[in-house]
Amino acid sequence: MSASAIDTLPLEDTSLVVAHQRSNRRKRLFSLLLVLPLLAYTAVFFALPIGMMLYRAVSNPELLQAFPGTIAALAQANGSSPSELPPEPVFTALEQDFLSAPNIAVIGEAARRLNYEHSGYRFLIMSTARQYKKPLNEQALATSTAQQRLAAIDPRWVSPALWADFRRASPAYSPYYLLAALDLKQTDHGIQAVAEERRVYIDLTLKTLKIALIVSLLCLLLGFPFAALMVKASRPMQMLLIFAVMLPFWTSLLARTTAWIVVLQEKGIVNSLLMQMGVIDHPIPMIFNVLGVYIVMVHILLPFSVLPLYNTMKSIPPHFMRASASLGAHPLRGFIHVYLPMTLTGIGSGTLLTFIVAAGYYVTPTLVGSAREQMLGYFIAFYTNTTVNWGMASALGLVLITCVLVIYLLAARLVGIRQIAGLR
Repeated sequence: MSASAIDTLPLEDTSLVVAHQRSNRRKRLFSLLLVLPLLAYTAVFFALPIGMMLYRAVSNPELLQAFPGTIAALAQANGSSPSELPPEPVFTALEQDFLSAPNIAVIGEAARRLNYEHSGYRFLIMSTARQYKKPLNEQALATSTAQQRLAAIDPRWVSPALWADFRRASPAYSPYYLLAALDLKQTDHGIQAVAEERRVYIDLTLKTLKIALIVSLLCLLLGFPFAALMVKASRPMQMLLIFAVMLPFWTSLLARTTAWIVVLQEKGIVNSLLMQMGVIDHPIPMIFNVLGVYIVMVHILLPFSVLPLYNTMKSIPPHFMRASASLGAHPLRGFIHVYLPMTLTGIGSGTLLTFIVAAGYYVTPTLVGSAREQMLGYFIAFYTNTTVNWGMASALGLVLITCVLVIYLLAARLVGIRQIAGLR
């Protein structure tokens, strides 16, 4: 109610309206305080890491930290053609940067970043840095230019191609890692695809999505009848089935994966049992291949599909199917037109949850798959832990998040956002 409307009310009614408004404000403030911890948790552990990932994917500080004078001199000489060598002040600034570098680690990071543009630049940068750590010849300084001294160390310093790569790698923010994650590169002629033999990440992304999709569908096919059985079973049997579903959550992922290696190997339990029964003559390769990846991932991720399905099926009144049968519908027709549409909430949420978890897997494919079955998560972990290339790891992480988000939006379009969220 507006202030003018309140002024027209009698005094007693006005006091009641004001008290009511104060009460509403206190309730809203109390509700906000209750939600504030959740908002803070979401901001710190969800929004902030994604923001840092985006920053790392475009951050390009290595050359700027190692060669600030050189980059400033290049900016002043911006009128020079990329096919020409930069002027002498740029070479002089480069010498000063080598002499005043705080430590060799900073030069090493810049060398590694420049080496991404062209293989061999790392050796060039590091060998030149070592030369400038030695005492300089005063006579050479007096009788030669900085360009000549650098050319004497390595002729590539007077190559226009080197300086074109240097300019391309020098901005503080660059799309290099994002383009590399899409098998693209930035050249003087614009954005182009990398050489065919170096195209890795698009195929890797498609393989990751394919494995995650197949695992999700297999979990749905196995989980749907299992969840239906849980709903129809007696109370003791229902508790036993729930215990069987929850058991994988109570054991270590590494322990479960290792146990499957023992079960599926050539002399494992499955092959030995099949050979004793006379079903096969030779062991079936079920480990360190794509079959092993599917078997182990389906076993591990099956609860993510079963539990949402069970929660949805439990809320469906059983007399709906009896009513459809009493109206003359065949059980199959009743299932398709009555029961199945009411389980879309569980199907959508369970399958999507399974897909999201499967798309980010890397421990299980690493242990039970071959090199051909490695997923995108493996390379994210590789760039994070082994090569410490945060830019490339962040770019691949953004590609994975984008793919999952697109799949989520497509599922929301087909099934409905309320069904996926579990709302009716």
